[in-house]
Amino acid sequence: MKKLVALSLAAFVCSAGSAIAEDHDSPIKRVLLISVDGLHAVDFANCANGTSTVNYGEPYCPALAALGKTGVNYVSASTSKPSDSFPGLEAIVTGGSPALTGVYYDVAYARNLDAPAKTTGNGVAAGPCTPYTTPTGTRTEYEEGIDIDQTKLNGGAPGASLTDGGLNSIDSRRLVRDPNNGCNPVFPWDFVRANSIFSVIHAAGGYAAWSDKHPAYASVSSGLGPIALDDFYSPEINSNVVALPNVKTPTGDSCETIRDSGSDLSSWTNSFDNIQCYDTLKVNAILNEIEGKNHLGTKKTHVPNIFGMNFQAVSVGQKLVEKSNGVKGGYLDAAGTPTAALLGEIKFVDASIGEFVRELKEQGLYDSTMIVITAKHGQSPIDSSRYVSQLINGTSPATLLSNAGYIPYSESTNNPTGIGPTEDDVSLLWLKSSSETDASVKILEENASATGIALGQIYYGPSLALNFNKPTEDPRTPDIIVTPNVGVTYSGSSAKLSEHGGFAHDDTNVVLLLSHSSFRARTVREEVGTAQVAPTILKALGLDPRALDAVRIEGTSVLPAVPLQ
Repeated sequence: MKKLVALSLAAFVCSAGSAIAEDHDSPIKRVLLISVDGLHAVDFANCANGTSTVNYGEPYCPALAALGKTGVNYVSASTSKPSDSFPGLEAIVTGGSPALTGVYYDVAYARNLDAPAKTTGNGVAAGPCTPYTTPTGTRTEYEEGIDIDQTKLNGGAPGASLTDGGLNSIDSRRLVRDPNNGCNPVFPWDFVRANSIFSVIHAAGGYAAWSDKHPAYASVSSGLGPIALDDFYSPEINSNVVALPNVKTPTGDSCETIRDSGSDLSSWTNSFDNIQCYDTLKVNAILNEIEGKNHLGTKKTHVPNIFGMNFQAVSVGQKLVEKSNGVKGGYLDAAGTPTAALLGEIKFVDASIGEFVRELKEQGLYDSTMIVITAKHGQSPIDSSRYVSQLINGTSPATLLSNAGYIPYSESTNNPTGIGPTEDDVSLLWLKSSSETDASVKILEENASATGIALGQIYYGPSLALNFNKPTEDPRTPDIIVTPNVGVTYSGSSAKLSEHGGFAHDDTNVVLLLSHSSFRARTVREEVGTAQVAPTILKALGLDPRALDAVRIEGTSVLPAVPLQ
């Protein structure tokens, strides 16, 4: 049945549009899709228009400001809820909510799947799987823990060069398994329950490419699977920091040696300087693709019809307190005035985007390319003074319910070797039995102050089912979602200033700018979602948005006010 659906969808796509560059009159022949993780709508407003206490009041992101002059700017855009990277990415590329895609977090739970054959790098334990029997349920992980070797920038892919992470970096033994499919591993693109723009565009004869932070994010090929990605690049962000020969950032800093060798070198995200070197790998991949080459620049291919990347520098700039030198990122106030560290990350991203524009113009492609700037998630709180590391002085919902015996051991806080619960500035709770929901909520309500939810919200039962499927009907849906007081994060870390994942305004209100040389500058205050990017991209390329499952099933609409033919 699944194969039949896939075949009919492919037929629908081919009838909806083919040979992208030839079959429609629009000047837009390709789309460059950029996710600047963490970049709020107010960050774009401040950096493009200037703010009095930074750069003498002049704009400090000239490339983004220039795109805004021929761009439609959506100031009330919202990410997915939850606002984690995984559901946030899938919303952008499928148009679907977590209820449709089944993606709630990069680490979540599925009642209809079984454990991997090999323990993941982050601690999702191996376990049994018997084909065509009732599954026991398992923690799911789609991040660095499924790499062959997460300490390596190339993810441990056999025979890969130093930086060349990708599909071959995934260790299939570390993937959760589906007993209803003979206990075969569930690859990232099969885990997502809706097709993506990459599959639709590839099926219509287009060339598709994507660069991101984990090999797991090959999930963007959902629908057709890996064949939908003509080029995929994913150096592992949570690998050990290494020197990068022949790499120089767009702001002119050499990465030939480790820029910040005194920082914690177990991840690129531990340093304001090192994260820029990491992001530059993906910047260079985009520049190579604009020139019609593969991501490493070693082979002549095609200029993609859909391509893009994820930036991590701003997210690091918003969150990090660098232990080695005490430098703090984040903001100086609730108006979004960046600290010096965050300002440096924003300027780095802007310089990178400026390089994309320069290269597009040099190749004669600028007038035929629509550029989309958005973010998988925001970061909360903007006002760093409101940040609370809840586990330092209190407890978390998952801890309380683990102690009560209601949480599966794979995600229990009492599991000493496990990956832990799904808690950032949100708490997603899957129970051993949905029948224990009311008892669990009673415990949470009795401990509202200790868990930082006195001013927050608890979603369960009908309030949860309004926007998500019922947990008793959908094996992916959490039984309870807790959104705490603004600023509360379920962490005991003193090295952060903010986090994401929750439903708060600062988590979800992100930049959304669509720019093309033929557009007039326009500000749209209507509430929209980043999920609307997917059907808008298809329409811009002359393809039918109804080729997306999300459009047909959830009614995701094209963004308003975009002058597309």
